[in-house]
Amino acid sequence: MTEPPEASAADARPAPGAPAGTTAVTAAPPSAGGRGRSGAAAPRSVTARATAAGVIVSLLLVVAIVLGSRLLENFDSALLPYAVASVFLAFGVAYRYTVWVSAPGARRLFKKGWGSLFSAANFRRAPTALPKMIATYLGFQKFLGARSHARWAAHQLIFWGCVLAALITFPLTWGWFTFTSHTGSGPGYEMRIWGFKIIGFDSMDFLGWLMFHGLDIAAVLVIPGASYFLWRRMKDRGAITGQRFGYDLVPLIALVVISVTGLLLTFSSIFLHGGGYEFLAILHMVSVVFTLIYIPFGKFFHIVQRPAAVGMQLFKYTGRQDQEVLGCRRCGEPIDTAPYVENLRGTMRDLGLGFDEWAEYCPRCKRVLRGSAYLSQVKKGFK
Repeated sequence: MTEPPEASAADARPAPGAPAGTTAVTAAPPSAGGRGRSGAAAPRSVTARATAAGVIVSLLLVVAIVLGSRLLENFDSALLPYAVASVFLAFGVAYRYTVWVSAPGARRLFKKGWGSLFSAANFRRAPTALPKMIATYLGFQKFLGARSHARWAAHQLIFWGCVLAALITFPLTWGWFTFTSHTGSGPGYEMRIWGFKIIGFDSMDFLGWLMFHGLDIAAVLVIPGASYFLWRRMKDRGAITGQRFGYDLVPLIALVVISVTGLLLTFSSIFLHGGGYEFLAILHMVSVVFTLIYIPFGKFFHIVQRPAAVGMQLFKYTGRQDQEVLGCRRCGEPIDTAPYVENLRGTMRDLGLGFDEWAEYCPRCKRVLRGSAYLSQVKKGFK
């Protein structure tokens, strides 16, 4: 609820929770010309930084591919489209991440989150907190279980399926992993990383089966998880209300297409003697390349943002360990840790919202104060 526009009343009214007799002082708004100059300069500056970051990260990945594949000796030219798409992915992630952290709120989240992750003081105070949060918050995402056990299970299937697929696909695409056989056709193979032998295995035993069917396992995990969310977005009224086709449905459809075409490639090679393999390979490649390029600019970007949120959880946890819990200024009920509330106030100040003191009130008191302001300042105008 905003206050009435009368200048005298706004100038004389005390800030929320301020002692009687004090008044809130608001800064004069900048002139239109100044706002136009700063507003025009900032986007150009952010775009330039983001583009530079994207180019640098892309070049570093290209160098890593060349060196990791032993000057392209181990690089498979048939996988070139996947490698090119991964370079575009690196550019997009670096570009989008730079733009994201340029916003005041995200910049504070970035600094506090990563600062907490690499804080020696936090490690000394709670040495097991970081690995525990990485496992529960980033790995098993226990916070999703509070919303729905079915959603948590489906998300876990997608998460671990995609992690497994990424750990296999990217190193193979870049020529970092190679499988060689002295006979040329097995059954004995050697897995090499950057040209160095890691392990030898027989393709006919269980380990060999896992090595050659890791992507099939990933697909079997992803399909039911993505299918559940597609079903939910077609049936759940709450999900239907706010969903967008390009943002919410396209990523799930892409995951299903990638997984199904990947399984069909295996089916074709085993049961159809390669029938339709070329068409399926092209369809699979197109779906993967599209998804990799889409990741930085769609819903999947939260994968890149999530580690910073782990840092914020650690930031709040260490504050609670120090018993720095701040109480509501009106009723005294605990709100959150004092550093977290101060960080929220700083974000509001950076955004120029002008009501950062409201962060020191509990949700109930905020509703009471808004209702009181409505009755005393707005409704009286109708009498």
